[in-house]
Amino acid sequence: VQLQASGGGLVQPGGSLRLSCAASGDTFSRYEAGWFRQTPGKERKFVADISRSGIGTHYVDPVKGRFAISRDNLKNTLSLQMNSLKPEDTAVYYCAAKLGADWISGYWGQGTQVTVSS
Repeated sequence: VQLQASGGGLVQPGGSLRLSCAASGDTFSRYEAGWFRQTPGKERKFVADISRSGIGTHYVDPVKGRFAISRDNLKNTLSLQMNSLKPEDTAVYYCAAKLGADWISGYWGQGTQVTVSS
């Protein structure tokens, strides 16, 4: 599967952004999907993931209550709605999909930059 992320940009603290990830090349509903983020000089970190059906979701604690992950298996898209953004949310965000147990061996889109600054 190929993944294409979009929707990043510059937003003021307290603002919102919606990231999208378009999947192609395979049946998207076969894959668990998720979002990760990375800042310069640091490891890529988990943000949220969603089950194949879209029913189950998980979030890292700092984004709980502010971010919402969703998917549309008919449109082959993955989304991340980000509200109440903080400067510490600034990062390159990556979408990912996996068939197996670990993300490392999964599929990754190119990153999209999110900058939260006044």
